[in-house]
Amino acid sequence: MDAQPSKEDVAKGSTPPGEQAPEEPAGTGQPAYLRIAAVLADRVTTGIYAAGSRMPSGAELCREFGVSPMTMRRAMSKLENQGLVTGIKGKGTFARSPDLGDSTFRLDSLTGEWLNGSADIRLLSASMTRADERVATMLRVAPGARVIYLRRLVLYDGNPAMYHREYITYDPRRPLVESQLQLTSLHAFLDSGGAQRFPRGELTLTAVNLDDEGARALGQPAGALALCLEHVFQERDHTPVSWGWFLLRAELFRLRARLGAE
Repeated sequence: MDAQPSKEDVAKGSTPPGEQAPEEPAGTGQPAYLRIAAVLADRVTTGIYAAGSRMPSGAELCREFGVSPMTMRRAMSKLENQGLVTGIKGKGTFARSPDLGDSTFRLDSLTGEWLNGSADIRLLSASMTRADERVATMLRVAPGARVIYLRRLVLYDGNPAMYHREYITYDPRRPLVESQLQLTSLHAFLDSGGAQRFPRGELTLTAVNLDDEGARALGQPAGALALCLEHVFQERDHTPVSWGWFLLRAELFRLRARLGAE
């Protein structure tokens, strides 16, 4: 008589005679709970389990996949952390679609595949100027207050890729300006959480047509399509420190965001 496979054999891919194997994602070597989570995640994202519908019970899923309740709980916990299911006490577990509000987006998500050592920053100019009404509003300073005005060009393989204009609040007691002038690495520049940049920020991305100045800086014809990433960098108490915008050559960039919890 042939020996019957154990539950752990089933979890690893063996199938009892006469029964259909539970569907599994491609690849081997993963723990059973991860393979099961991947199968269930696929069912949620493809609509087999519609958003808002009640998931099969833990006991039903244990029978389907031939695993212990502990293994199934780990799989469901993985899905909950990914934002794909939610448990309601006394009612069960329900499928949910990825929430755009849970998406994460970082400035370096726009840098395509070339965020590496071949991208560097060229400082075009640095000067002291007086804040006009727009600059004063964005930096919360008095109109006419002294601010630092910087212009930079980000190069990729020696070619213009990003043109940046930035206004920074002036405080002679802080070495802020010196640290900004010394930035020559795109990695360091985009590291807003690092010591050289600022701990907070607000970003606004829009599509624009290049004006004459931006077109000259990027070597593009005036009116060419570009992306404009406006930023306000802030201190931890939300006090504005820097306001400016990047003009990005549209063909070099793409937006990538991650949906769901990490």
